Amino acid sequence: MKNNFYQHLLILCSISFLAACSSSYPEKGSGGLAENDFSAGFSPVLPDEPLGPEHGLRFDWQINKLHLDMLVQEGAKWCFPAAVVQNQERQNRIARELEGNLLLDAANDLIIQRKSLNKLEQQLTYVTSQADCTPPNNQENQQQELTTINTLFTLLNVDNQFAHNSSEINPKYMGNLAQAANILDENNELTLSITGHADASGSVDYNEKLALDRANQVKRYLSIFGLNPKRINASSLGSSAPLFQGDTAAVQLTNRRVSVEILSKSNTSASTNPRGLL
Repeated sequence: MKNNFYQHLLILCSISFLAACSSSYPEKGSGGLAENDFSAGFSPVLPDEPLGPEHGLRFDWQINKLHLDMLVQEGAKWCFPAAVVQNQERQNRIARELEGNLLLDAANDLIIQRKSLNKLEQQLTYVTSQADCTPPNNQENQQQELTTINTLFTLLNVDNQFAHNSSEINPKYMGNLAQAANILDENNELTLSITGHADASGSVDYNEKLALDRANQVKRYLSIFGLNPKRINASSLGSSAPLFQGDTAAVQLTNRRVSVEILSKSNTSASTNPRGLL
């Protein structure tokens, strides 16, 4: 798959470059569902400007987008729909950061996105070596589930979750957890993977424990709000994977967080067929 990906990637890069240099665009309203995506109006090309760091970041953004598009074509949309939705949301966030000239934030998110796409590619390679990723029998139900996953991702991955040196949850985030628990109660096929993080102000061992306490605290409150704890996995990365780089108060506030991935059991099992079976 990897060789196939890079062959297609070279072709798509050339097509994208030629398309970006063209002055002909479809009229608004004729671009299909992609017009609802922030990145649909985001151009990786900056014409008539001196080359600078932003050009390189926008090129990396385009490479990641092509990588994600290729994985979708290979079947990731059907085998790992939740992962695809969350990678698309992160791709949109990077585009917003680049448009807002938040270059350091975009650079760090690009690293996270690249790792996430590589992980998705490895998972897809393993699955497609044994089965075919095919559309589910009821695509309308899957679309509803993906909308739910996107809502949960937005609720659970907001900024300003914890105070400094604390695992106590901020009241606003507490409200988000209550909403998420209610949604999850109506969607039994979804589970959560919660990873705790800390800013870089403490020692490695201390940050590891604090980050795990934060993940477990989120798990605890989701359980209090009615979610079965068996549907939640909690782990820690300490301060080893900051969302943003830097030591300002705002950056540290953002890095004191949990990152939550929503996993779907029903879609994965329903959309894979063993090789050789009709």
